[in-house]
Amino acid sequence: MSENIANTLRRVRAATTLGLGLVAGVVWAPVASAEEIVARLSYHWAPKHHSAIYSQEFADRVNERGEGKIRIETFPSGQLFGIREIMGALTSGSVQLGGVVGTVSFPPVNQNYNVEALPGVFEDFDHLRNFFRETEVGQEIWNDVLTRTRTKFIAYNPTGPFMSFTAKRPLTSPDAYDGLKARYLSGVERPRWSALGADAVSMPTGEVYTALQNGMIDTFATVPSAIKAYSWWDHIKYAELPHQFYADSFILANQAWWDGLPEDVQDLLTEVGEEISEESTESIMAFSDEVLEEFEERGGQVDTLSEEAQEEFERINREEVFPGLRKMIDPEVMEAVLEYSSQ
Repeated sequence: MSENIANTLRRVRAATTLGLGLVAGVVWAPVASAEEIVARLSYHWAPKHHSAIYSQEFADRVNERGEGKIRIETFPSGQLFGIREIMGALTSGSVQLGGVVGTVSFPPVNQNYNVEALPGVFEDFDHLRNFFRETEVGQEIWNDVLTRTRTKFIAYNPTGPFMSFTAKRPLTSPDAYDGLKARYLSGVERPRWSALGADAVSMPTGEVYTALQNGMIDTFATVPSAIKAYSWWDHIKYAELPHQFYADSFILANQAWWDGLPEDVQDLLTEVGEEISEESTESIMAFSDEVLEEFEERGGQVDTLSEEAQEEFERINREEVFPGLRKMIDPEVMEAVLEYSSQ
Protein backbone atom coordinates (compact mmCIF):
# COMPACT_ATOMS: atom_id res chain seq x y z
CA MET A 1 0.00 0.00 0.00
CA SER A 2 1.46 3.42 -0.99
CA GLU A 3 2.42 6.03 1.57
CA ASN A 4 -0.40 8.28 0.30
CA ILE A 5 -2.99 5.57 0.84
CA ALA A 6 -1.58 4.69 4.26
CA ASN A 7 -1.77 8.35 5.26
CA THR A 8 -5.30 8.49 3.93
CA LEU A 9 -6.32 5.52 6.05
CA ARG A 10 -4.90 7.18 9.14
CA ARG A 11 -6.79 10.37 8.37
CA VAL A 12 -9.99 8.42 7.83
CA ARG A 13 -9.63 6.68 11.19
CA ALA A 14 -9.06 10.00 12.90
CA ALA A 15 -12.07 11.53 11.17
CA THR A 16 -14.25 8.62 12.17
CA THR A 17 -13.19 8.95 15.80
CA LEU A 18 -14.17 12.59 15.78
CA GLY A 19 -17.52 11.76 14.25
CA LEU A 20 -16.93 14.05 11.28
CA GLY A 21 -18.83 16.80 13.00
CA LEU A 22 -22.11 14.91 13.00
CA VAL A 23 -24.03 15.60 16.19
CA ALA A 24 -27.65 14.54 16.60
CA GLY A 25 -28.01 14.28 12.83
CA VAL A 26 -26.82 17.84 12.14
CA VAL A 27 -23.91 18.41 9.75
CA TRP A 28 -21.52 21.07 11.04
CA ALA A 29 -19.08 22.32 8.41
CA PRO A 30 -16.57 25.15 8.33
CA VAL A 31 -17.76 28.30 6.60
CA ALA A 32 -16.37 28.46 3.05
CA SER A 33 -15.26 31.54 1.21
CA ALA A 34 -17.71 33.03 -1.26
CA GLU A 35 -15.78 31.55 -4.17
CA GLU A 36 -15.13 28.09 -2.74
CA ILE A 37 -17.50 25.29 -3.74
CA VAL A 38 -18.27 22.85 -0.93
CA ALA A 39 -19.50 19.36 -1.84
CA ARG A 40 -20.42 16.40 0.33
CA LEU A 41 -19.31 12.89 -0.61
CA SER A 42 -21.44 10.24 1.11
CA TYR A 43 -20.67 6.51 1.15
CA HIS A 44 -21.70 3.59 3.30
CA TRP A 45 -18.33 1.82 3.44
CA ALA A 46 -16.53 1.65 6.77
CA PRO A 47 -13.11 3.35 6.85
CA LYS A 48 -11.04 0.14 6.48
CA HIS A 49 -12.95 -0.92 3.36
CA HIS A 50 -10.96 -0.66 0.14
CA SER A 51 -13.63 1.51 -1.50
CA ALA A 52 -13.71 3.85 1.52
CA ILE A 53 -9.95 4.30 1.39
CA TYR A 54 -10.07 5.37 -2.24
CA SER A 55 -13.16 7.53 -1.74
CA GLN A 56 -11.22 9.45 0.88
CA GLU A 57 -8.18 9.60 -1.38
CA PHE A 58 -10.34 11.07 -4.15
CA ALA A 59 -11.51 13.84 -1.81
CA ASP A 60 -8.00 14.51 -0.49
CA ARG A 61 -6.53 14.97 -3.96
CA VAL A 62 -9.35 17.23 -5.11
CA ASN A 63 -9.00 19.33 -1.97
CA GLU A 64 -5.25 19.65 -2.36
CA ARG A 65 -5.28 20.60 -6.02
CA GLY A 66 -8.47 22.63 -5.91
CA GLU A 67 -7.70 24.61 -2.77
CA GLY A 68 -9.77 27.78 -2.75
CA LYS A 69 -11.98 26.53 -5.60
CA ILE A 70 -13.58 23.34 -4.30
CA ARG A 71 -13.60 21.38 -1.05
CA ILE A 72 -15.07 17.91 -0.64
CA GLU A 73 -16.23 16.77 2.78
CA THR A 74 -16.49 13.01 3.27
CA PHE A 75 -19.11 11.12 5.27
CA PRO A 76 -18.29 7.38 5.55
CA SER A 77 -20.13 4.54 7.25
CA GLY A 78 -23.57 5.66 6.07
CA GLN A 79 -23.49 8.77 8.25
CA LEU A 80 -25.56 10.61 5.64
CA PHE A 81 -27.02 7.89 3.42
CA GLY A 82 -26.88 4.09 3.48
CA ILE A 83 -26.11 1.69 0.67
CA ARG A 84 -29.76 1.53 -0.42
CA GLU A 85 -30.40 5.26 -0.02
CA ILE A 86 -27.49 6.92 -1.80
CA MET A 87 -28.88 6.64 -5.35
CA GLY A 88 -32.07 8.49 -4.43
CA ALA A 89 -30.06 11.09 -2.54
CA LEU A 90 -27.91 11.77 -5.59
CA THR A 91 -30.91 11.95 -7.91
CA SER A 92 -32.70 14.45 -5.67
CA GLY A 93 -29.60 16.53 -5.10
CA SER A 94 -29.59 15.87 -1.34
CA VAL A 95 -25.88 15.18 -1.73
CA GLN A 96 -23.49 16.20 -4.49
CA LEU A 97 -21.27 13.10 -4.65
CA GLY A 98 -21.84 9.50 -3.62
CA GLY A 99 -20.26 6.07 -3.48
CA VAL A 100 -22.62 3.73 -5.33
CA VAL A 101 -22.59 -0.08 -5.52
CA GLY A 102 -23.85 -1.10 -8.95
CA THR A 103 -25.55 -4.37 -8.02
CA VAL A 104 -27.56 -2.63 -5.28
CA SER A 105 -28.42 0.77 -6.75
CA PHE A 106 -28.73 0.19 -10.50
CA PRO A 107 -31.19 -2.74 -10.90
CA PRO A 108 -34.14 -0.79 -9.40
CA VAL A 109 -33.54 1.73 -12.20
CA ASN A 110 -32.86 -0.78 -14.97
CA GLN A 111 -33.27 -4.42 -14.03
CA ASN A 112 -30.92 -5.56 -16.77
CA TYR A 113 -27.95 -4.28 -14.78
CA ASN A 114 -28.43 -7.52 -12.82
CA VAL A 115 -26.19 -9.16 -15.43
CA GLU A 116 -23.20 -7.93 -13.44
CA ALA A 117 -23.94 -10.46 -10.70
CA LEU A 118 -24.32 -13.51 -12.94
CA PRO A 119 -21.96 -16.07 -11.36
CA GLY A 120 -19.08 -17.22 -13.53
CA VAL A 121 -19.88 -14.94 -16.49
CA PHE A 122 -17.24 -12.20 -16.28
CA GLU A 123 -13.52 -12.90 -15.92
CA ASP A 124 -12.47 -9.64 -14.23
CA PHE A 125 -13.40 -5.97 -13.92
CA ASP A 126 -12.18 -5.05 -17.39
CA HIS A 127 -14.27 -7.83 -18.93
CA LEU A 128 -17.33 -6.58 -17.03
CA ARG A 129 -16.79 -2.92 -17.86
CA ASN A 130 -16.15 -3.59 -21.52
CA PHE A 131 -19.60 -5.16 -21.77
CA PHE A 132 -21.14 -1.86 -20.66
CA ARG A 133 -18.71 0.28 -22.67
CA GLU A 134 -18.40 -1.61 -25.94
CA THR A 135 -21.56 -3.60 -26.62
CA GLU A 136 -24.77 -1.98 -27.82
CA VAL A 137 -26.85 -3.75 -25.19
CA GLY A 138 -24.46 -2.83 -22.40
CA GLN A 139 -24.25 0.80 -23.45
CA GLU A 140 -28.04 1.08 -23.47
CA ILE A 141 -28.22 -0.21 -19.89
CA TRP A 142 -25.44 2.05 -18.63
CA ASN A 143 -26.70 5.22 -20.33
CA ASP A 144 -30.26 4.55 -19.23
CA VAL A 145 -29.23 4.28 -15.58
CA LEU A 146 -27.28 7.55 -15.60
CA THR A 147 -29.95 9.42 -17.56
CA ARG A 148 -32.86 8.30 -15.40
CA THR A 149 -31.03 8.98 -12.14
CA ARG A 150 -29.67 12.31 -13.37
CA THR A 151 -26.15 11.40 -12.33
CA LYS A 152 -22.67 11.84 -13.79
CA PHE A 153 -19.97 9.15 -13.70
CA ILE A 154 -16.79 10.35 -11.99
CA ALA A 155 -14.73 7.25 -11.13
CA TYR A 156 -14.62 3.49 -10.85
CA ASN A 157 -14.02 2.38 -7.27
CA PRO A 158 -14.60 -1.40 -7.26
CA THR A 159 -15.97 -3.13 -4.20
CA GLY A 160 -14.16 -6.35 -5.06
CA PRO A 161 -14.58 -9.97 -6.11
CA PHE A 162 -17.62 -11.68 -4.56
CA MET A 163 -17.24 -15.02 -2.78
CA SER A 164 -19.13 -17.02 -0.15
CA PHE A 165 -18.39 -17.10 3.58
CA THR A 166 -19.99 -19.09 6.38
CA ALA A 167 -19.74 -19.88 10.06
CA LYS A 168 -20.95 -23.46 9.67
CA ARG A 169 -18.80 -25.78 7.54
CA PRO A 170 -16.32 -25.90 4.64
CA LEU A 171 -17.94 -24.80 1.38
CA THR A 172 -16.45 -27.44 -0.88
CA SER A 173 -19.56 -28.50 -2.85
CA PRO A 174 -23.11 -27.36 -3.60
CA ASP A 175 -24.41 -29.78 -0.96
CA ALA A 176 -22.55 -27.81 1.74
CA TYR A 177 -25.06 -24.96 1.35
CA ASP A 178 -28.13 -27.00 2.15
CA GLY A 179 -29.95 -25.57 5.18
CA LEU A 180 -27.67 -22.57 5.68
CA LYS A 181 -29.21 -19.20 6.60
CA ALA A 182 -27.87 -16.84 3.95
CA ARG A 183 -28.07 -13.07 3.94
CA TYR A 184 -28.74 -11.31 0.66
CA LEU A 185 -28.47 -7.63 -0.16
CA SER A 186 -29.86 -7.49 -3.69
CA GLY A 187 -32.63 -9.61 -5.18
CA VAL A 188 -30.35 -11.07 -7.84
CA GLU A 189 -28.70 -13.19 -5.14
CA ARG A 190 -31.88 -15.06 -4.15
CA PRO A 191 -32.11 -17.57 -7.04
CA ARG A 192 -28.63 -18.86 -6.28
CA TRP A 193 -29.30 -19.33 -2.59
CA SER A 194 -32.58 -21.10 -3.39
CA ALA A 195 -30.93 -23.37 -5.95
CA LEU A 196 -28.34 -24.38 -3.35
CA GLY A 197 -30.95 -25.10 -0.67
CA ALA A 198 -30.11 -22.17 1.62
CA ASP A 199 -32.71 -20.01 3.36
CA ALA A 200 -32.32 -16.42 2.09
CA VAL A 201 -32.74 -13.45 4.45
CA SER A 202 -32.79 -9.84 3.19
CA MET A 203 -30.55 -7.64 5.30
CA PRO A 204 -28.74 -4.28 4.97
CA THR A 205 -25.04 -4.04 5.70
CA GLY A 206 -25.43 -2.41 9.10
CA GLU A 207 -27.37 -5.36 10.54
CA VAL A 208 -25.09 -8.21 9.45
CA TYR A 209 -22.73 -8.28 12.43
CA THR A 210 -25.52 -8.58 14.99
CA ALA A 211 -27.34 -11.15 12.85
CA LEU A 212 -24.21 -13.30 12.72
CA GLN A 213 -23.79 -12.88 16.44
CA ASN A 214 -27.32 -14.02 17.31
CA GLY A 215 -27.52 -16.76 14.67
CA MET A 216 -30.16 -15.11 12.49
CA ILE A 217 -27.78 -15.74 9.57
CA ASP A 218 -24.66 -17.85 9.24
CA THR A 219 -23.70 -17.34 5.59
CA PHE A 220 -23.33 -14.57 3.03
CA ALA A 221 -21.65 -13.68 -0.23
CA THR A 222 -19.55 -10.52 -0.20
CA VAL A 223 -16.13 -9.13 -1.02
CA PRO A 224 -13.12 -9.93 1.20
CA SER A 225 -12.67 -6.25 2.07
CA ALA A 226 -16.05 -6.28 3.83
CA ILE A 227 -15.28 -9.07 6.28
CA LYS A 228 -12.41 -6.98 7.63
CA ALA A 229 -14.00 -3.54 7.42
CA TYR A 230 -17.11 -4.61 9.36
CA SER A 231 -15.37 -7.23 11.55
CA TRP A 232 -17.63 -9.96 10.18
CA TRP A 233 -14.67 -12.29 10.38
CA ASP A 234 -15.30 -12.40 14.13
CA HIS A 235 -18.09 -14.90 13.42
CA ILE A 236 -17.22 -16.69 10.17
CA LYS A 237 -14.82 -19.59 9.72
CA TYR A 238 -14.93 -20.72 6.08
CA ALA A 239 -14.62 -19.16 2.64
CA GLU A 240 -14.98 -20.50 -0.91
CA LEU A 241 -12.97 -19.79 -4.06
CA PRO A 242 -13.04 -19.14 -7.00
CA HIS A 243 -14.79 -15.77 -7.11
CA GLN A 244 -18.40 -15.71 -8.25
CA PHE A 245 -18.55 -12.26 -9.85
CA TYR A 246 -16.88 -8.85 -9.75
CA ALA A 247 -18.80 -6.16 -7.88
CA ASP A 248 -18.12 -2.75 -9.34
CA SER A 249 -18.76 0.50 -7.52
CA PHE A 250 -18.56 4.11 -8.56
CA ILE A 251 -18.21 7.68 -7.47
CA LEU A 252 -21.15 9.50 -9.05
CA ALA A 253 -22.20 13.14 -9.02
CA ASN A 254 -25.57 14.82 -9.22
CA GLN A 255 -25.82 15.89 -12.88
CA ALA A 256 -27.35 19.34 -12.23
CA TRP A 257 -24.63 20.14 -9.69
CA TRP A 258 -21.98 18.98 -12.16
CA ASP A 259 -23.45 21.10 -14.95
CA GLY A 260 -23.22 24.19 -12.75
CA LEU A 261 -19.51 23.76 -11.96
CA PRO A 262 -16.84 25.92 -13.59
CA GLU A 263 -15.02 24.12 -16.38
CA ASP A 264 -11.71 24.04 -14.52
CA VAL A 265 -13.37 22.36 -11.53
CA GLN A 266 -15.01 19.79 -13.81
CA ASP A 267 -11.60 19.11 -15.35
CA LEU A 268 -10.07 18.63 -11.89
CA LEU A 269 -12.75 16.16 -10.80
CA THR A 270 -12.36 14.25 -14.08
CA GLU A 271 -8.57 14.14 -13.73
CA VAL A 272 -8.65 12.84 -10.17
CA GLY A 273 -11.49 10.44 -11.04
CA GLU A 274 -9.36 8.87 -13.76
CA GLU A 275 -6.47 8.44 -11.33
CA ILE A 276 -8.66 6.84 -8.69
CA SER A 277 -10.29 4.56 -11.28
CA GLU A 278 -6.91 3.21 -12.32
CA GLU A 279 -5.36 2.91 -8.86
CA SER A 280 -8.40 1.44 -7.12
CA THR A 281 -8.89 -1.13 -9.88
CA GLU A 282 -5.22 -2.08 -9.93
CA SER A 283 -5.08 -2.62 -6.18
CA ILE A 284 -8.43 -4.31 -5.44
CA MET A 285 -7.41 -7.90 -6.19
CA ALA A 286 -4.16 -7.72 -4.20
CA PHE A 287 -6.02 -6.01 -1.35
CA SER A 288 -8.61 -8.81 -1.38
CA ASP A 289 -5.90 -11.49 -1.32
CA GLU A 290 -4.25 -9.77 1.65
CA VAL A 291 -7.54 -9.79 3.57
CA LEU A 292 -7.97 -13.52 2.90
CA GLU A 293 -4.44 -14.13 4.18
CA GLU A 294 -5.32 -12.21 7.36
CA PHE A 295 -8.51 -14.25 7.62
CA GLU A 296 -6.48 -17.47 7.55
CA GLU A 297 -4.02 -16.09 10.09
CA ARG A 298 -7.03 -15.52 12.36
CA GLY A 299 -7.94 -19.21 12.04
CA GLY A 300 -10.23 -19.01 8.99
CA GLN A 301 -10.20 -21.59 6.23
CA VAL A 302 -10.29 -20.79 2.49
CA ASP A 303 -11.19 -23.73 0.24
CA THR A 304 -10.75 -23.74 -3.54
CA LEU A 305 -13.33 -25.87 -5.30
CA SER A 306 -12.23 -29.00 -7.07
CA GLU A 307 -12.77 -29.19 -10.82
CA GLU A 308 -15.66 -31.58 -10.26
CA ALA A 309 -17.33 -29.23 -7.76
CA GLN A 310 -16.89 -26.25 -10.10
CA GLU A 311 -18.57 -28.17 -12.91
CA GLU A 312 -21.50 -28.96 -10.62
CA PHE A 313 -21.87 -25.28 -9.68
CA GLU A 314 -21.78 -24.36 -13.38
CA ARG A 315 -24.53 -26.88 -14.09
CA ILE A 316 -26.68 -25.44 -11.29
CA ASN A 317 -26.10 -21.94 -12.67
CA ARG A 318 -27.19 -22.95 -16.18
CA GLU A 319 -30.15 -25.11 -15.21
CA GLU A 320 -31.51 -23.34 -12.10
CA VAL A 321 -29.92 -19.97 -11.30
CA PHE A 322 -30.02 -18.33 -14.74
CA PRO A 323 -33.60 -19.47 -15.45
CA GLY A 324 -34.56 -18.14 -12.01
CA LEU A 325 -33.43 -14.69 -13.12
CA ARG A 326 -35.83 -14.46 -16.08
CA LYS A 327 -37.98 -11.91 -14.26
CA MET A 328 -34.91 -9.85 -13.37
CA ILE A 329 -33.11 -9.79 -16.73
CA ASP A 330 -34.76 -9.48 -20.16
CA PRO A 331 -34.24 -12.65 -22.27
CA GLU A 332 -32.50 -10.80 -25.10
CA VAL A 333 -30.11 -9.18 -22.62
CA MET A 334 -29.33 -12.52 -20.98
CA GLU A 335 -28.63 -13.98 -24.42
CA ALA A 336 -26.38 -11.03 -25.32
CA VAL A 337 -24.29 -11.20 -22.15
CA LEU A 338 -23.81 -14.97 -22.36
CA GLU A 339 -22.76 -14.62 -25.99
CA TYR A 340 -20.35 -11.83 -25.05
CA SER A 341 -18.92 -13.95 -22.24
CA SER A 342 -18.32 -16.94 -24.50
CA GLN A 343 -16.24 -14.96 -27.01
